Amino acid sequence: MDIMDTLRYDRWIEDALKSVVRKALTYCQENGLPGDHHFYITFATDHPDVIMPDSLRDQYPEEITIVIEHEYWDLEVTQEYFDVVLSFSEVKTPIHVPFEAVTGFADPSVKFGLQFKMEMLDPEDLDDDDMMDDDDEGMMQSQSDEEKTSDTSEEGKDNVIALDAFRNKK
Repeated sequence: MDIMDTLRYDRWIEDALKSVVRKALTYCQENGLPGDHHFYITFATDHPDVIMPDSLRDQYPEEITIVIEHEYWDLEVTQEYFDVVLSFSEVKTPIHVPFEAVTGFADPSVKFGLQFKMEMLDPEDLDDDDMMDDDDEGMMQSQSDEEKTSDTSEEGKDNVIALDAFRNKK
């Protein structure tokens, strides 16, 4: 199949699901967290646009999960990223996270969760992000089989959306 003949549904779906994360954070920015809601956000610390202290990156060289619940400050959400100040060892620490680096989002209060596969794009892919070549096919998964089997928590598992169910199996 020619590269120009394939639509990038996988990327469109991931973008749509990340908009849920963006909307939840925007709501939190504007209104605070209602009731028992709180967010676990996992992101790739090795993403080039993540800004965080080197000491924290040294502790978590690949991935970290942050919690937005009681102690967070200065939450700012844009289309491309969010900034937040969190307390680590009682030190207020600013963090900058592009949504592209987000690999997981959960709100345990309502047993809701999403997982993403971070995919670094080549500059030429930015112009052709609606296209998919054979090497890219199947790259994006919201939850890999390995993650499914390594997840020991049964709670909320039914609310994690796995995109594999919507793929055309050849």
